[in-house]
Amino acid sequence: MATPIRVVLSQDAPAPVGPYSQAIIAGGLVFAAGQIPLDPATGKLVEGDIEVQAERVLQNIRAVLAEAGTSLAKGVKATVFLVDLADFPRMNAVYARHFTSDPKPARSTIQVAKLPAGSSIEIEVVAAL
Repeated sequence: MATPIRVVLSQDAPAPVGPYSQAIIAGGLVFAAGQIPLDPATGKLVEGDIEVQAERVLQNIRAVLAEAGTSLAKGVKATVFLVDLADFPRMNAVYARHFTSDPKPARSTIQVAKLPAGSSIEIEVVAAL
């Protein structure tokens, strides 16, 4: 029997800007698509430094996970993409304020050449239901 797949769409997070879903629920997990710091009200990139951008990204992820019926506290894996790895300590401080429950999700942080819309950061999360 095939595992049911459910699409998640939160009005409190930016609408997808391409052929993808904000998140998919399958096999008891929520696979949240990478979020960049788009303001859900305007669809525009928030202006500011890495802390401002990381805060918006994590608020967007929080909204998507809430719509799916879970939270950051149930995160099992996160991947952070940074245009400049020198931003790691400041991003990490914002990240730590959002992921406060133990155990913390497993995480990878990767420097990339470029991100959509000129963003400095993108984060994707997998969470348990």
